[in-house]
Amino acid sequence: MSVEAREKRQPWILLSPALTAVGLLLFVPLVFIVVYSFWLRTATGADQAGFYLDNWNEALTDPFYRDILLGTLRIAAITTIACAFMGYPAAYFIARSRGNKALLLLLLMLPFWISYIIRTMSWINILGVSGAVNWALLNLGIVSEPVQMLYNEPTVILGLVHFLLPFMVLNVYVALEGIDVSLEDAACSLGSTRWQAFREVTLPLSLPGLAAGGLLCFVLSAGTYITPLVLGGPTDAMFANLVFEAIITQLNWPLGSALSLMLLAVLGALVLIYNHYLGMGQLMKGLG
Repeated sequence: MSVEAREKRQPWILLSPALTAVGLLLFVPLVFIVVYSFWLRTATGADQAGFYLDNWNEALTDPFYRDILLGTLRIAAITTIACAFMGYPAAYFIARSRGNKALLLLLLMLPFWISYIIRTMSWINILGVSGAVNWALLNLGIVSEPVQMLYNEPTVILGLVHFLLPFMVLNVYVALEGIDVSLEDAACSLGSTRWQAFREVTLPLSLPGLAAGGLLCFVLSAGTYITPLVLGGPTDAMFANLVFEAIITQLNWPLGSALSLMLLAVLGALVLIYNHYLGMGQLMKGLG
């Protein structure tokens, strides 16, 4: 084998362990899900192998699934907007602080040291009938009986914001760190106020980080399962809960596979749109 041929093969040899892992852990299971989505669940409860469109026809035409999907996207959008409004000031404060950035970033990362499920269930002790908020309201005489604050859509959104806010802050912080602070000073020296300098210089330059955080928050919130299960009521199920019910409760793997691919297609389309206009580089910076 010539030297040139060996040099061409060397990168693939070095990448082979990673490519093998990605293939076995991502693409092979995805192929199984695609195949399962065309199988048929018979009246006896057995899965009949073949190429049937019944599951896709039900998933795409049943208004029940459509409404749940639209509701999931709406909740994800509200969560993303809330994270943006709350996360940007926090990220700006960390990026412009002097001498204590490491401590602030450490405090921001602390929630990741605690299980997501435990953090979600902690809201039951805060907002529950016998939780901290109701205890304070009763002892202050503001209410005469406990207020029901759990198991509704606003609580689900609250739990999602609690979970996803650090992702937004980190992505915006990375974008702000890449902006030269002297640009704001230069704008002010030319007659701009601090607000005008922020609006005309800093905010436009930090929009890629805001978009990256928004994409991450939207995708993670749209695909969540635990938060609506723990904090939501019977009418607050999100699309991932339908997938769980179809596969685990009803043991209907073909329909569950079709539903999961339906959600994957919607979120994948959003990722492709983001990648087309902004690229994945900024998102990788935030995750790194």
